[in-house]
Amino acid sequence: MKILVVGSGGREHTIIRKLKESPKVDKIYAAPGNGGISRDAECVNIGAMDKEGIAKFAKENAIDIVFVAPDDPLADGMVDTLTENGIRAFGPCANAAVIESSKVFSKNLMKKYNIPTAEYEVFDDPTKAMEYIEKKGKYPVVVKADGLALGKGVIIAQNHDEARAALKEIMEDKKFGKSGNNVVVEEFLTGPEVSVLAFTDGKTLKPMVSSKDHKRAYDNDEGLNTGGMGTISPNPYYTDEIAEICRKTIFEPTVAAMNSENRTFKGCLYFGLMITPDGPKVIEYNARFGDPEAQVVLPRLKTDFVDIIEAVIDGRLDEINIEWSEEATACVVMASGGYPLAYKKGIEIKGLDDNGQVDGAVVYHAGTKYENGKFYTNGGRVIGITASGKTLDEALNKAYAAVQRISFENAHYRKDIGRQHRAVAPNS
Repeated sequence: MKILVVGSGGREHTIIRKLKESPKVDKIYAAPGNGGISRDAECVNIGAMDKEGIAKFAKENAIDIVFVAPDDPLADGMVDTLTENGIRAFGPCANAAVIESSKVFSKNLMKKYNIPTAEYEVFDDPTKAMEYIEKKGKYPVVVKADGLALGKGVIIAQNHDEARAALKEIMEDKKFGKSGNNVVVEEFLTGPEVSVLAFTDGKTLKPMVSSKDHKRAYDNDEGLNTGGMGTISPNPYYTDEIAEICRKTIFEPTVAAMNSENRTFKGCLYFGLMITPDGPKVIEYNARFGDPEAQVVLPRLKTDFVDIIEAVIDGRLDEINIEWSEEATACVVMASGGYPLAYKKGIEIKGLDDNGQVDGAVVYHAGTKYENGKFYTNGGRVIGITASGKTLDEALNKAYAAVQRISFENAHYRKDIGRQHRAVAPNS
């Protein structure tokens, strides 16, 4: 088979490396890919938002499956375009991807179908939003831009001034463009966060193993929200009992709700959950693999990835038995100094071999370029270093040992990924 993966980040590199394990795959292309991806797939110079370009390339090169990985092209209808051209594609159509691309849609869906989530209201006027916050008088309060914002459109305001600043930034200054035309103001939930990805063909839903993301830029969960600074799997808070509650009250009702709205979801559905004192609740949905959650979940997949992808596309997921490794996995993200704000690009990365790898772990490239036999930084999150072990401690120790062997100027990474779940702190 020939497979084309759309995207250029760490998630896409993870997907490609998992696809490479399948004996059914002869050739993998990436559009546009990155430096590290170029060592595992043939990169083609087509933008991730170029629907027509992707469709044309797929036809001309007899591509068997196009895997649309990022949120933007899914929301823009790339799967629809490919399907109309008779090309098999993995990912939801635009009318289902709206579950991620509009916070207003997803919150209203949960309210309509009694799927547990935080109490909220929607506003298109910052003054009215502020009046609502003042009337409630409860802090912290969560302010979310309606549309896609690279995972950064959520602000947790600790007080009145921060709430006003958040509304100004999103709705008046338009920091996230038209994504901030509407906002969701919701109650602040407390409890451990859990990420659960699930395969679904619109009828059957099969959850993957759980994970935990670390969103904040700095140790001890301080600093700005990022796209994710590291992950662990499994998530220690996600017990079998919690998993069963989630299946009955969240996962299956969400698939049924989307079908009821004539928005059948096929692909990977991501559930961002909070285990509150009142039980599990949905913080957000994503319409695709999370990044860096994919970097700890997919390495644990034992079943042939291509078999699952085809079953999802063909609507026969119920026929597939999906098996997972019992090992724990941990991923530490090395980012450019200054991320998630301003940062430099083009800095040489040292310590990687010709394939962009290091012994003892797997290096997933997120923001790299490859020139003249060397790797250079080319983004905010540069690489994710993933390791496996019989225990979480073992996985974390291996991942951090690998991090120590890689360097680039002003490299920044958190030193406490998974710390609250382990006996030994990194580097101790």
